[in-house]
Amino acid sequence: MKKVSDLHKGWTKDAAYRKEYDALEEEFALASAMIAARSRAGLTQEQLAAKMKTTQSTIARLESGKALPSARTLQRIAEATGSKLRILFETAGKPPKGKAA
Repeated sequence: MKKVSDLHKGWTKDAAYRKEYDALEEEFALASAMIAARSRAGLTQEQLAAKMKTTQSTIARLESGKALPSARTLQRIAEATGSKLRILFETAGKPPKGKAA
């Protein structure tokens, strides 16, 4: 049985797959950032949910990318994990001014 990562490597050779995958890059990055904040705080999904007064299944949906959080939800995650929320807009394809590529 093949691993998903091995299948993904093969699929990325398909231009249509690659285009759709690249279109989801920001959502993957957001989900990854939420998981990282929770992990740094040493919290399980259930513990984070309790701090946010929501359910574990809600946290799981957010971390899987099946649901996109509002700015308020992101702020609540930051507060519950002892993190600081920062939102940054960058020019597509270019590093911010003063930053090396």
